[in-house]
Amino acid sequence: MKVPLVMLLFAATAIAQNAPSIPPACGADGVKFNVKTDKAQHPSVQPENGKAVVYFVQDDDSFEAHPRPTTRLGLDGSWVGANHGDSYFYISVDPGEHHLCASPQSMLIGLSEPSAAHFTAESGKSYYFQVRNSWSRDQGGMRVELLPLDSDEGQFLASRFAFSTSQPKN
Repeated sequence: MKVPLVMLLFAATAIAQNAPSIPPACGADGVKFNVKTDKAQHPSVQPENGKAVVYFVQDDDSFEAHPRPTTRLGLDGSWVGANHGDSYFYISVDPGEHHLCASPQSMLIGLSEPSAAHFTAESGKSYYFQVRNSWSRDQGGMRVELLPLDSDEGQFLASRFAFSTSQPKN
């Protein structure tokens, strides 16, 4: 009876040692979101005076597993929302340098790498970032990429995908 327990402890230690570190742009690791998507809505906004808008567009067209992942998005050290499947949301930000993070929200978080990016927001402008998830048995899990998008491509993808709203789970 002691052998399986010892093996479990060794496995847990190995997973903990291989767990990726969370970039500083992300929020607290334990935060999870409930996400609702609406395929009928495709809202977009103009930036408020003195602000910029950031769109996070999750494109899971090449994700070859089910269910599709929920991905948390962080800005400057706090989670700002989440997407699920092919969906998007946007936030308003102040001008200046910002640091972004995308991290899968899954039970296998230790097997997935978060992604980070930065940009400098200018008042009155809109910015689009693509969140692309992939699953690879060869790489041992899930991978997320956070990539800047051309505004035309960002608007096009947002028009095809569901609008996402999210709330932190209690």
